[in-house]
Amino acid sequence: MSSHREAPEIAKDPVADSSDLYAFVSPSHPDTVTLIANYVPVQLPSGGPNFFEFGDDVRYEIHLDNDGDGYPDVTYRFEFSTEITNPNSFLYNTGPIESLDSKNWNRRQFYRLTRVVDGRARVLAHKLPCPPCNVGPLSTPKYQELVRQATYRLSTGERVFAGQRADGFFVDLGAVFDLGTLRPFQQLHVAGKRLFRTEGEPVNALDRTNVHSIAVQVPLATVRRKASRYGYADRASTVGVWTTASRQQVRVLGDREAADTAAGPFTQVSRLGNPLFNEVLVPMSRKDRWNTLPPTEDRRFAQFVEHPELAALLPTLYPGVFPNLDALNRSKKPRADLVAILLTGIPAGLIDGFANTTGDVQADMLRLNTAIPPTRKPDRFGVLGGDLAGFPNGRRVGDDVVSIALRAIAGLTVPLVDRTFKPDPAAATLTPGLSAADVTAPFLADFPFLGTPYDGFGNPPAGKS
Repeated sequence: MSSHREAPEIAKDPVADSSDLYAFVSPSHPDTVTLIANYVPVQLPSGGPNFFEFGDDVRYEIHLDNDGDGYPDVTYRFEFSTEITNPNSFLYNTGPIESLDSKNWNRRQFYRLTRVVDGRARVLAHKLPCPPCNVGPLSTPKYQELVRQATYRLSTGERVFAGQRADGFFVDLGAVFDLGTLRPFQQLHVAGKRLFRTEGEPVNALDRTNVHSIAVQVPLATVRRKASRYGYADRASTVGVWTTASRQQVRVLGDREAADTAAGPFTQVSRLGNPLFNEVLVPMSRKDRWNTLPPTEDRRFAQFVEHPELAALLPTLYPGVFPNLDALNRSKKPRADLVAILLTGIPAGLIDGFANTTGDVQADMLRLNTAIPPTRKPDRFGVLGGDLAGFPNGRRVGDDVVSIALRAIAGLTVPLVDRTFKPDPAAATLTPGLSAADVTAPFLADFPFLGTPYDGFGNPPAGKS
């Protein structure tokens, strides 16, 4: 989860916590873009009898900006409702759930999907059912079939799914947040001295946990519509993508006879564009505020991109390893490379055959150049690995965004804007040491791409296996 629990207030509200966002040209349908937003992070599979679900009181949205102004031109809005089949049972299910209308399933969730274009809303589907959580082999014996039933192709061209999936993010959280420890570097030496002080193999702290995903496959004609019409021919193929969760401003607690109610306009409580942006760059005192603002206000946070705290910490945490980065930090030069990657997109001329700029507006969005076709053999390091279809050109489920971000912050991308800068040798090898191979549930080759969620029977709590 590149953005789970990244701010004090949203850490208390997991149902509205956007943990990961993906945007990429669909490999098997290159005339479409796949958008996936994950919420409700860190789900332990054995979560009964009250299994995880979307919030009926939360408005989930995926936004696309296709004219570079930082405002949404196309929005996909998901709104959920929950129904209890048997009000006198405490069980999630009273027998095998073999279909989405099974009478054995006691707590079913549905959603309405609305597409908003230039402020005009059109409901694309009413009461689409979600699949159940993956309880176990007796309760959900054919889970892949339930997912197939819950995947819809709409008459307007979209393909859509909303439900539980395996968390595909991989990171050694225990090491990274222990003062930036990187376990794989225990044997790296410079001038005969061992650089790092740790032992042990990296551990994917998020393996065998689940999330709830909203996923939509959008025709390119819908994505590019406004950019072409308004004359942005040079940027017509690039879109900015971000996701938000919103709650109504007023909540009234019910008494013994009445349920809680919500009222008033919706207000944004969570946001995610580029992975790790709020997590790593925005200081603690401003994280909650960042979550409430639209991307058009991100110029307020540009200073933290230009002078990232982590870049200053690396030479301190690893003395003698990053002398060139240390000198760059001391020069106080703004990190124009990071501003391009995260806030404006990369302009033409910096990388051969590549650009994903959206203009001068500084906004944290995943920027995807939809004219770049999918790669037959993706490189986990994306653009840094010579694969122009990967992060930071959008984000695919297997992209190693932690390693990419670490290497960029360590100075590997500075030569894009300053040919005289020589990155430290360690900058090109920084990694927590994990990859998609460290995710137990394999990614899927097609929609919805994230793996089958872990079931509670086969994945008991730690220490109980």
